[in-house]
Amino acid sequence: MTLSKKAERKVICQPRESGFLLSFYAMASPCEVLVDTKDKRLAQKLAEMAATEAWRIEDKYSRYQQNSVCGQLNLRAGECCSIDSETYLLLKFANDCFQMSDGLFDITSGVLRKAWHFDGSDTIPSQTQIDQLLPLIGWQKTQLSEQSFLMQKGMEIDFGGLGKEYAVDRALQLINNQTDVPVLINFGGDLAVNKERMVNGKAQAWQVGIDHPSFYDKTVIVEMTAGAVATSGDANRFLLKDGQRYSHILNVKTGWPVENPPSAITVAAPQCIQAGFLATLALLQGENAEQFLTDQEIKHWAIRE
Repeated sequence: MTLSKKAERKVICQPRESGFLLSFYAMASPCEVLVDTKDKRLAQKLAEMAATEAWRIEDKYSRYQQNSVCGQLNLRAGECCSIDSETYLLLKFANDCFQMSDGLFDITSGVLRKAWHFDGSDTIPSQTQIDQLLPLIGWQKTQLSEQSFLMQKGMEIDFGGLGKEYAVDRALQLINNQTDVPVLINFGGDLAVNKERMVNGKAQAWQVGIDHPSFYDKTVIVEMTAGAVATSGDANRFLLKDGQRYSHILNVKTGWPVENPPSAITVAAPQCIQAGFLATLALLQGENAEQFLTDQEIKHWAIRE
């Protein structure tokens, strides 16, 4: 999660058919809240609530900010650190993801970015560079309790694979505690809705078009009545050398990119954080991403070049 500049932290309100579209910037992404109401004051209040929560989570868990929880845990690797209940629950979910994925989904794998720079160039790290980082990866090497967290010196955690989706769920939960009007939350393409919208007095699904960067002619159209969808992909993050494309989706056990994953995959689930995990886990299956989700009877949409 890249830290949003304070100067950018404002919410813009625009009227739309049957409601309002409110937009802001958080977690390196354009964010939107669609509120199906004619009450502008209510729409503004709900969007401010969602934005404030997104910025709070960004400030608390961004690895780019040394004073964030994530920054402090990384800085103090090797020490037993006290954590609050929210951080414990996030780390516990990360542990569950690690277990369910047989170790493929690992929030300690971010250190591989020291070797891999997915900037579209042809610079491939050496095996030696990768081998130096592999000992610093492994959720199983950490210790977690409700009050504390410990990882080995030199290790790091990165909530980037969970933070935006968690923010979507939290924002929608806060809104649901305030109102029962139909709302859609879209944080950088990760979405959740609480109920069907009303059109001419009739309940209808939200029609959502998910555009994937670098694939302007390929839009996934999703109908949503409740629940969430999340997207993971490497459309803008890859390396290309000698005709071979290297995805930014890395196998944490080898330190090398997964072979032939979809360029992007969108997954539906009851909560956004669940959908985000499943989308990433599918990409980690490489060539078998779509079959993996089909076998699990998980609704999904995939794009390949």
